[in-house]
Amino acid sequence: MDLQAFLEHLNSGKPVQGGSEAHLFMHAVSQEALRITAEINGSYHTPEELRALFSRLIGRPVDETFGLFPPFYTDCGKNIHIGKNVFLNMGCKFQDQGGIYIDDGALIGHNVVLATLNHAMSPKDRGTMIPKPIHIGKNVWIGANATVLPGVTIGDGAIVAAGAVVTRDVSDHAIVGGVPAKVMRTISEEEL
Repeated sequence: MDLQAFLEHLNSGKPVQGGSEAHLFMHAVSQEALRITAEINGSYHTPEELRALFSRLIGRPVDETFGLFPPFYTDCGKNIHIGKNVFLNMGCKFQDQGGIYIDDGALIGHNVVLATLNHAMSPKDRGTMIPKPIHIGKNVWIGANATVLPGVTIGDGAIVAAGAVVTRDVSDHAIVGGVPAKVMRTISEEEL
């Protein structure tokens, strides 16, 4: 299996069986991600150096408007897709095997967790992982310590309150908070 076949498997939504070829490849990819994130997190880097390291981590260039305050953690990296004017604050943890798509202008707060894998429900098959992508729309703001679960889409202009656990899709311009996150209100036309 090569990286392209691995990503195609994940992006198809097919389960990753424990001990399978895809699972073993996942472990190899994670070792590269751990090396690069250790480099990102190990000492000071200029913004330009961070963009270069992050580009190496995800396997494609990020825009010169991308900003990152380390530390940053991921156990894959190769299925992260970043738009322009995106900022990731300190302590973010991305489990991106299922795919993380962050559109232009998104702001991701301290210690945000984006998790794209679930384990099988059956105890006999618990080692099987089910990938589902996370999509974050344009100009979304995710507050500190929020968690977004597999398969969630957050609509353009939405706000996720600090500490929220987002288990379902969020509409454009909605403000959600709580555990599980619920709509608190919608951003008004005047606020847009």
